[in-house]
Amino acid sequence: MFRQLFLCSVLLFGAVLGDDSLPELRPRPRFNATKSGSSSNGSGHRIVGGFVINIADAPHQVSLQFRLRHICGGSIISSKWVLTAAHCTELASSPQQLRVRVGSARHALGGAVIPVKRIVQHPLYDSVSIDYDYSLLELQRAIWLGRNAAVVPLPVQGESVPDGTLSLVTGWGNTQSTSESQVLLRAAYVPTFNQNGCNSAYSVYGGVTDRMICAGFAAGGRDACQGDSGGPLVANGKLIGVVSWGIGCAQANYPGVYARVAAVRDWIRTNSGV
Repeated sequence: MFRQLFLCSVLLFGAVLGDDSLPELRPRPRFNATKSGSSSNGSGHRIVGGFVINIADAPHQVSLQFRLRHICGGSIISSKWVLTAAHCTELASSPQQLRVRVGSARHALGGAVIPVKRIVQHPLYDSVSIDYDYSLLELQRAIWLGRNAAVVPLPVQGESVPDGTLSLVTGWGNTQSTSESQVLLRAAYVPTFNQNGCNSAYSVYGGVTDRMICAGFAAGGRDACQGDSGGPLVANGKLIGVVSWGIGCAQANYPGVYARVAAVRDWIRTNSGV
């Protein structure tokens, strides 16, 4: 979550509207946080309102690393494929710059580290609107699946999720708190948010598309944040979303926005065989 590493990305998203009176629309990779650890509207960069979990509680979770440093999360969808966000991979000039750590609740220790063989970014990904925010990662070798590293089931193409469905989001977002370590995997439960209501909340930013699903409380308080991008949003045992973007973190009336997995289920199958 260190802004200076990828300043060009931050400037791109921060200048989307050119209106200094509006909160900053920002994706949620680790490199997009401010140096102080606080966004312009006061929220810390972390799984907000969450709790520590063991990797066995979310064995599909991986840490995506760029040049040996954690930048994003991801989800195991087969022994050789991981699904993450396109904005997490767009700055990698080659797959050799990326690797994933699987099977550990610590992003810098334990489990197994596997290099990425190929990046398949969705061809319709839009870095301004953050639409079609999906990337598939083919790994150089298979993951040894088991209790701590497991495949998360996917929805069918177009499968709907009822409003208010309780979902689990996980990741290693920076806590910016001495009492909440960013070293350990954290989680938060958030309900899916009405699509029309979410579109209205974000209307000044162009709204949300059919490739997006929102989750969070109207009052705020729980959310994903910088460092959690690309990670899983799981409901009823299925991967329904990929951590994508939002305004601040856990802000009232601004639910988190996730890339909707069911919207591209056929694309995933065509490109990965999963």
